[in-house]
Amino acid sequence: MKPCRECRHTISEQAAICPSCGAPYPAKEKWTGYGFEYKSSATLLGLPILHVSFKYRPNRVPVPAKGIIAIGQFAFGVITISQFGIGFFSVSQFTIAVYALAQFAFAYSLTAQLGIFIHQGRGQLVRSLADIPRLLF
Repeated sequence: MKPCRECRHTISEQAAICPSCGAPYPAKEKWTGYGFEYKSSATLLGLPILHVSFKYRPNRVPVPAKGIIAIGQFAFGVITISQFGIGFFSVSQFTIAVYALAQFAFAYSLTAQLGIFIHQGRGQLVRSLADIPRLLF
C-alpha cells in the first residue's frame, strides 16, 4: 500500500485510479500521461532520427511525433507516417508535404483521394493550385 500522490489516501500499488480523488495511476510518484512513445537517442539537426508517439499528456492532449522519421497520430518530420502530418515525404490521412500519399493532401506532388498540388498529382478529386482560381470564378 502506498499513499496517492494527489490526495495522500492509502491505495494499492496496482490501482489504476484513486478511489478517493480519481487520479490516474496514483501510486506512481510522477505520471506523464498514457500511451506509447519512443525517441531514438541518435539525433540529426537537433531532431531524433526516429520518434514514434501514440501518447497523450495527463490533460489528454496528444504528444506529436517530431523527428527525421516521425510516426504517430500527429507527426512533423522529413518522413512522416501519421493521421495528421507535415513533412517532406508523407504517408498520412491529412497532410501538407512536398511528396504525399494521402487521403487529403496539399503538396508539391501527390497521390491522394482529395488534394491540391503544385507540380503533379494523381487521385480522385485532385486539382492543381493554378486551376483553383479558374474553378472559382
